[in-house]
Amino acid sequence: MHAFAAMTSNAGHDDFGALLQRHSGIVFKVANSYARDPEDRADLAQDIAAQLWRAWPKFDPSRSPTTWMYRIALNVAISHVRERSLRRRHDAGSLDEGVHELADADGFDHEREQQLRLLQAFIARQPPLDRALLLLYLEERPQREIAEILGISESNVSTKIGRLKQRLRDEL
Repeated sequence: MHAFAAMTSNAGHDDFGALLQRHSGIVFKVANSYARDPEDRADLAQDIAAQLWRAWPKFDPSRSPTTWMYRIALNVAISHVRERSLRRRHDAGSLDEGVHELADADGFDHEREQQLRLLQAFIARQPPLDRALLLLYLEERPQREIAEILGISESNVSTKIGRLKQRLRDEL
């Protein structure tokens, strides 16, 4: 992610660099959720940062910076997935790091590991919009914010979450 770090320090705009550094977790979380291998993740994080920079002049400081960043990051990631649709499908490998961290913890629960792997596989099989919805829902973002980020109504968010939960129950 060296190119990403260079962009934040050489951006030439202190406010943008500070915002990107403060909320870099959003960029990396989205990149990790939508890109399969480390090289793709690095490229996607760089693409997200570049798009954030291009959109920076239009940022409204009276709005939530995290909502703005998520919306752009998810749009870039969804485009990334669509562009690579001819390649192998995205698998749950990008989420395996969390499982490995759990495995290193004292008192690791193998049943919990299996449930986490099933959830990761379920998320990876979802279309890009549903994957974005699940990512935001699992982060406990308010439905209003999810709706704003994804550009859909709050009632649509609620309906989609309900359907995804039911699908998950049916599969597990």
